[in-house]
Amino acid sequence: MFETTADLAADRARYDRATAHLDAPLALVDVEAFDANADDLVRRAAGKPVRVATKSVRCRALLERVLARDGFAGVLSFTLAESLWLARCGVRDVLLAYPSADRAGYAELAGDPKAAEAVTVMVDDAAQLELIDAARDGGRAQIRVCLELDTSLRLFGGRFRVGARRSPVHSPTELAELARSVTRRPGFRLVGLMAYEGHVAGVGDAAPGSRLRSRGVRAMQSAARRELAARRAAAVRGVRRVAPDLEFVNGGGTGSVQHTAAEEAVTEIAAGSGLFMPCLFDHYTSFTGRPAALFALPVVRRPGVGVVTVLGGGYPASGAPGRDRLPQPYLPQGLRYDPREGPGEVQTPLLGPPADDLLIGDRVWFRHAKAGELCERFAALRLVEGGRVTETVPTYRGEGHTFL
Repeated sequence: MFETTADLAADRARYDRATAHLDAPLALVDVEAFDANADDLVRRAAGKPVRVATKSVRCRALLERVLARDGFAGVLSFTLAESLWLARCGVRDVLLAYPSADRAGYAELAGDPKAAEAVTVMVDDAAQLELIDAARDGGRAQIRVCLELDTSLRLFGGRFRVGARRSPVHSPTELAELARSVTRRPGFRLVGLMAYEGHVAGVGDAAPGSRLRSRGVRAMQSAARRELAARRAAAVRGVRRVAPDLEFVNGGGTGSVQHTAAEEAVTEIAAGSGLFMPCLFDHYTSFTGRPAALFALPVVRRPGVGVVTVLGGGYPASGAPGRDRLPQPYLPQGLRYDPREGPGEVQTPLLGPPADDLLIGDRVWFRHAKAGELCERFAALRLVEGGRVTETVPTYRGEGHTFL
């Protein structure tokens, strides 16, 4: 997949050695892999700045690390409370990726000119503007607004849809009308557009063991990219006629960086999962990253031949339920879940020949299906460089924040 069997064995030995003084469960980030993945995102962005999706990192120290690198600028946050916190922590360019109904957060934003200059909120419905105005509580700071364009591919007159159900605004005409509703409303400033093509950026096109499905995904994505590029360009032209001083047009995602960056209308790329490279990003033809974020669970039982039990492990990822949402036993190679149990809340049996070589207290390394969701389970990440832990940094949870 990413490395040879010998390389993986060496990685396991290195991670075991680096964390031997620590008790599992624990989570680590391989700094060299993290930095290499960051370099790859910048290379694929081809000169356009990469805005870091915070939900895929959820660790302030690592956000600061990547933002200090050339080629990265600003963050894409996931809640208004997180946005305000990051602004208070010194992040000066925060784009909230999702509409919010956080009235207290809007009151804080409207009452703090410094925060209002740093944070841009997401809008895809005039009713959201009404909610923000009602929540101002006397605050007069101008609110920076970004509009979101629906990127879904609609076929057969709209009867068939491919893509996430996000913004209700699909056509350039609809987006221009929403832009006018923002510019006519006192207290708001339209500064950006976003269009996240999740059906391209977040769906692997090299499904293992399924050539037919992979060909189908590639055909769908090729059609979706062509349709969206034309519609996004038209939408940007229409909005710029309403708001000539538009600051940015955000698009993309880890799986589509190079394709979206090629669009003239797009000024910046959103990405985050590519830094950690979780399991869901293993199967793409256009890029290959290095697994950087892992977690270790200790062996606590040996129920029989070819079986060990580790503590914890029930960390499924969000999305439609399925095997691809489960963490992957990674090191040592060759372990698998018991199909009758799967990963459990407090214990997880693992099957396979490597189980017979594991002793009580040994650890099994896993990769999460998604990126930042791992950090909701751990208060700290151990940063590994070479064969040692060089730093321990808190996750959002470790700093006392669970924004969602």
